[in-house]
Amino acid sequence: MHDIWNPWHGCVKKSEGCQNCYMYFLDKQRGLDGSKIFRTKAGFDYPLHKDRKGSYKVKCGEQIRVCMTSDFFLPEADKWRDEAWEIMRRRSDVIFFLLTKRPERVADCLPDGWGDGWENIFFNVSAENQRRADERIPILLSLPFKHKGVMCAPFIGQVSLRKYLEAGQIEQVLCDGENYDGARPCRYEWVKLLHDECEEFGVKFVFCGTGRRFIKDGRLYSIEGSGLQSEQAHKSGLSVAGKPIFFDLRDGFGLPIDEKYRYKPKFRERCEKCGMRPSCNGCSDCGKCEKPDGKDFQNR
Repeated sequence: MHDIWNPWHGCVKKSEGCQNCYMYFLDKQRGLDGSKIFRTKAGFDYPLHKDRKGSYKVKCGEQIRVCMTSDFFLPEADKWRDEAWEIMRRRSDVIFFLLTKRPERVADCLPDGWGDGWENIFFNVSAENQRRADERIPILLSLPFKHKGVMCAPFIGQVSLRKYLEAGQIEQVLCDGENYDGARPCRYEWVKLLHDECEEFGVKFVFCGTGRRFIKDGRLYSIEGSGLQSEQAHKSGLSVAGKPIFFDLRDGFGLPIDEKYRYKPKFRERCEKCGMRPSCNGCSDCGKCEKPDGKDFQNR
C-alpha cells in the first residue's frame, strides 16, 4: 500500500488489544514469527524513494502511516529510530502518522532539535478500552507534539474520552472493531458514545469498520470481510467531520507549501461507501484491484 511505511517489522505484545494481533496472524500464515523484530531492507528509507523522473514516490502532502507491523517506540528499535527520524525531518512536506501503545517511552526517544514538535508528525496512542485510555492519554497530552489523536482499535471495551477532549489537544479519534481468529465483539453503543463526545467538542471522528463481530440492539452480527465491515460503518452515519486539521508543511528550504500544491487523494466510486474514507490517503491507481476487462472488483 502506498500510504504505509514499515522501517522495521515484528513486535512484542503489550496489552489486551494485542491478544489477536493481525500482524502475528498474517506472519503465522506465511510461516513467520511475528515476535521476531528486524529492520526492513528495501523499505527502510521508503519516503526517500524516487521514480525514474527523479520525483519522490511519496508525494508532497501525503499522509503516511508508520510502523503498521510494529511499534515505532519499541525498545528493540532504539538503534534504528534516529535514522527514521532523520528521514521524517528531510520529508517535512509529508505527514507521518505515528501510533503507539508505549507513550511512556516517547519523551526519551525524541530526536535532537525537537523543541515543541514537528508540524509534519501526527502522534496517536491506542486506547482499546477505558483502562488503556486512562493509562496512555494523559501521557499523550503531556508530550510535545503539535498534532495528537487517539485510535480505539481493536475496540474491545467502552471508552469515554470526554475529560481528555476538554483539553482541546486531541484533533482526531479513530475506531475499528477486531478481525481474524478470536475476534472480540464491538458494540454499537460504544461507537455512539465516542461519536457523541467528539461531536460535542468538534473533534474529527472516523468509524472505520465494525470488525468481524458487531453487537447492535442486543443482536450479534457476523460481518465477514473488511470491505463489508467498512461499508456498514459508513451506513451507520456515526463519523464526525469535526474541525479541519491543518498541517503547516514545509519544503526543503523551510518555505510553507500552499494547499494547491499538495497531494489530493483519488477515490473510486466504491470509496463513497467506505467508512475509512475520511482518514484515507486515497487510491494509488496500482491496478491490482481491476479485472482484465478494466472493471473494478467490488470486493478486494
